Amino acid sequence: MNYTKRRWIILTACCLINLCIGSLYAWSVFAGPLLEKLNGLGANLTSLSIVFTIANAVGPITMIGGGFINDRIGAKWVIFLGGIMFGLGMILSGRVNSLSMLIVTYGLLVGLGIGLVYGATVSNSVKFFPDKKGLAGGLTTAFYGMSSIIMPPIAVRLLNAAGITKGFLILGAVMMVIICVSAFFIDKCPDGFLPDGYVPPVTQKKGAGDKDWKGMLSSPVFYVMILMLLCGAFSGLMVTSSASAVSREMLSISAEQAAIIVSMVALFNTFGRIAAGSLSDKLGAPNTILISFVLALVGQLAVYISNGTVALFYVGLALIGFCFGSLMGIYPGFTASQFGSKFNSVNYGIMFVGFALAGYFGPSIMNSLHASTGEYRMAFLAAAALSVAGIVLNLVFRAMQKNKA
Repeated sequence: MNYTKRRWIILTACCLINLCIGSLYAWSVFAGPLLEKLNGLGANLTSLSIVFTIANAVGPITMIGGGFINDRIGAKWVIFLGGIMFGLGMILSGRVNSLSMLIVTYGLLVGLGIGLVYGATVSNSVKFFPDKKGLAGGLTTAFYGMSSIIMPPIAVRLLNAAGITKGFLILGAVMMVIICVSAFFIDKCPDGFLPDGYVPPVTQKKGAGDKDWKGMLSSPVFYVMILMLLCGAFSGLMVTSSASAVSREMLSISAEQAAIIVSMVALFNTFGRIAAGSLSDKLGAPNTILISFVLALVGQLAVYISNGTVALFYVGLALIGFCFGSLMGIYPGFTASQFGSKFNSVNYGIMFVGFALAGYFGPSIMNSLHASTGEYRMAFLAAAALSVAGIVLNLVFRAMQKNKA
């Protein structure tokens, strides 16, 4: 089979699948109706936030477990199983009558399903594009992020029209069908695949040794890379979790106006995944990551000093969203370029733990600083400090690569 052409069909199917599972980021839309249903049973917005936190945190578990299967027999059945878990989790979430049940259905079942699907789609796509690792990783992660723009208005209309139980049933069933059907368009990438006419550079011919997870964990470079990911994802996840609340407080605007800012951040996040992923194929991942850290630092300081200046605030959040997306678009291909493509499904799953940690610490530190200072500004100063740390780690990475060469 000529995979040089078919790989684009596979990439398209992976993008469509990720558009479905990215509906995780419509949680703010789901939280309101769920709170109404569970009101009187001890639930409140603070207690419901643990559901979203768990759904984000458990992803690496199935990314790593599913990665072992993906690297051996291919992504098709991993995605199929993940699609069933995701769809069932959505359907059952509309029928819960307690917070603990919601944690199981949405936090665990949906979250673990997403881990299976996301890890397989992203890693398998990167394997099919050794000539365009950044573009493949950027597109697949971009469609995951794009769902945060597309899904909320659809979900709002559906839940308002059909009610929470039937609305979740329709959403879960439709997405399950799309994911499971699309899975049959996805093939396992042949070992050593190279597209027609592509001549890999000398370093790629030799390979990075195609290190498995043990080899990767024994490499000091891995720890620098995962810390860079943690630093880069920190402010992005901090902002995406609280963009509406931050905007309303710092600009004294309405919820409707804040929703526009939330959409803007999501749009720049999506654009950053595609643009930086493609740019990394030309400039190299380390250079593109360095640019992202510098721009993120500018954005974080802009928000910190904005003091009600609308233009400065908008520019700052746009840069933060763009740079967060950049890291997410670059890292699948970056991981493969450092440790080889053969075991990238498992390796990237382990690397993704850095993202999960940022998903916990980013919002937690922001909320803690807000509680202690009464404002969100200090959280952006903390994020700026981590961007500086990311720049330093990037320089350390370069030094390690230079010594290795």
